[in-house]
Amino acid sequence: MRKEIKEFVAGLGVDDVGIASADNYDSPRSPELQSVFPRVRSLVVMAYKELSSCESDNMQIAMNGRLDIMEFSRSCNYRLARFIEKEFGAKAMTVPVSYPLEMSRETMGAVADVSLRHAAVAAGLGCLGRHNLVIHPGFGSRVIFTAVMSDMEIPPDEPLTQSLCDDCMDCVESCPSGALDEEGKSDVLKCLKSCQPYGIGGNIRHWSRFAESAKDERKELLKDVNYWRIYQAQSLGFQYFCFNCLKCCPVGQG
Repeated sequence: MRKEIKEFVAGLGVDDVGIASADNYDSPRSPELQSVFPRVRSLVVMAYKELSSCESDNMQIAMNGRLDIMEFSRSCNYRLARFIEKEFGAKAMTVPVSYPLEMSRETMGAVADVSLRHAAVAAGLGCLGRHNLVIHPGFGSRVIFTAVMSDMEIPPDEPLTQSLCDDCMDCVESCPSGALDEEGKSDVLKCLKSCQPYGIGGNIRHWSRFAESAKDERKELLKDVNYWRIYQAQSLGFQYFCFNCLKCCPVGQG
């Protein structure tokens, strides 16, 4: 069963795959897995190497590289879940790279229903670095994950025991918002202001200003570049404008 699943995933063109027991999954902020899938027993976690697009200073090119992976990964998620249900008669639920996720004052739109970082660590696909991202043994920080949960018990992989982070502090120094200054914590609100300036926070600020403005000023606000970028971000979903912590990490490069 384990071998068949891994061979199927490899055949999809996915870069790496690991299996975690639901009992070994531990995320301090996300809800319990059982609240999402009461009978969950295993997670099949798939790893996708980021394209070199992430190195571009042109954020449209960088973001499009991420969108390419997201589109590919959704297909892989569906095909694997379908394979598990068809071949083994088990139930399977998919966990995508990012959205949709819960948007509320409690989560600030920054807490995943299933933390793929912690799922990847539990599946032996890497360890957390100083930037609180997963560092993969082959791809370094340039990797993102999806998962398929199942009520089938699949023999898990062993988590990594050694740290892959060399504490070079490049991620801390390159963060434009200082979101990584405190070790072991990512200040999400600081991060969002840099990486998603046209997300919900920027949207609220724009429309609050619009509501308080005179008629002529409102026309100008609709011509403002910030509004155009907010419109585009809403059309695409979350749109990132910073990949620094991901692209500056030297682990796995070269």
